[in-house]
Amino acid sequence: MKILSDNMRGSLMMTAAMAGFTLNDTCMKAVTATMPLYQAIFLRGLLTIALLVAFSGYLGGLKFALPRRDAVIISIRTLAEVGSTVTFLTALMHMPLANLSAIMQSQPLAITLAAAIIFRERIGWRRILAIGIGFIGVMMIVKPGTESFTIWAAVGVLCVLIVVVRDLSTRQLSPAVNAVTVAFHAATAVTGLALLIVPFSGWEPVGLREAAAIAAASVFLIAGYLFIVAAMRIGEIGVIAPFRYTALVFALILGWLIFRQLPGGWTMAGALIVVATGIYTFYRERAVAKRAAAAAAISVARGAD
Repeated sequence: MKILSDNMRGSLMMTAAMAGFTLNDTCMKAVTATMPLYQAIFLRGLLTIALLVAFSGYLGGLKFALPRRDAVIISIRTLAEVGSTVTFLTALMHMPLANLSAIMQSQPLAITLAAAIIFRERIGWRRILAIGIGFIGVMMIVKPGTESFTIWAAVGVLCVLIVVVRDLSTRQLSPAVNAVTVAFHAATAVTGLALLIVPFSGWEPVGLREAAAIAAASVFLIAGYLFIVAAMRIGEIGVIAPFRYTALVFALILGWLIFRQLPGGWTMAGALIVVATGIYTFYRERAVAKRAAAAAAISVARGAD
């Protein structure tokens, strides 16, 4: 007898994934206060690659001989992973964790809109309206044209756009490409870029504190990735996906405890709008999918008569 339903287990795993990613961000923000950014990325990447290789056998094994189509898509996704990592961590060095997390919550809305434009996925007027309101919330967080606006907030928005490319390309991969293979390619590319830039960005001695933070970041990053893959394979996506927004809660808590930083009123209001419209969009997508499934079932039943 199951103690927890699939939806409950999936929701807990999604929450754990968001905790893992946010803890990784917190470690990286802390370590880059005393260590050059690309040195931190390189060291975290080395450990991440080592852990992925060590546990690849338990995760389906690494696959390098891929069909041409999958190889092209992985190349595009990997480039996007490099871009999103660099833009995110660069912005994170210069702005509060919760503020950047609030901007990143617009990612599901941006992906829904991009999928409609690029893949011709149908979205109704309600979801279009929700997306528009959600992006107003983003503008409340970023505050362009005001004294509160910084270029780093714009870098955060750029990161969202690059993540859209990454996630939409991931959708196009065949089921034969497992998660550990995708993660390995991404980690290798990010680490390789950091290695090229390190000679020009500087290298600082690594103390015990920095080493511990880098090690923790690697573990949290891999844990977050594995939990999110597991979450999306259990239960209904429409129920589980909104738990992505727990990342903002974790960012608020850790931002205050570690850095003594809290976002202002406009940022919080904008974040609430983004989260509310994102959750609404998830549930609208779930309702549309259920209606489509019901219509298909009726059609099949009529055809059998």
